[in-house]
Amino acid sequence: MEQLIHSLLLALHNIALVGCAAAPFYNRNLVISRSQYGAKLLYELDKVVEDTLQGNAPYCIFFIATLFITGFGMPLNHYFFHGAFKEISTVAMIAGIIKLLFIFGMVVIMTIIFLKINPELKKIFSGFTKNVLPDATIEAKFFKLRKRRKYLCEICLVFVIIILVSSAFLGFNMN
Repeated sequence: MEQLIHSLLLALHNIALVGCAAAPFYNRNLVISRSQYGAKLLYELDKVVEDTLQGNAPYCIFFIATLFITGFGMPLNHYFFHGAFKEISTVAMIAGIIKLLFIFGMVVIMTIIFLKINPELKKIFSGFTKNVLPDATIEAKFFKLRKRRKYLCEICLVFVIIILVSSAFLGFNMN
């Protein structure tokens, strides 16, 4: 039973890792594709970009929450069946610490994006219309916020790669 629970937790954990990696990767590709048209509002295109990027927020939150729950669930599963936490190597301990630090870093970045930048972008975009050119100052502010979000997403993508690599060392058994 312990192995079954561990396997289910590990499978969910790996799915969440893939989700955490896919979101910034595909969002980055969307933003890069959009950037080829310059920093001028193209209402229909920009609406799709904003709806897509802002619509992904609940998925990101779900994947991060799943990482935390399953990440802590695996050692707790062992503890439940054995009355003690599993001994791990120094390499695995360091990998676990690195992984947690970068997950917390992602949470900080997501908090900035989801609670500060996205609401500002949504507010500005709600003032745009399909048939009226936006005020140049407001349009510039909109694209400046988008540039900031892109930069933070790029950092998030690097963090995800570090998390994925460090995850490979969690099963390292040599002390």
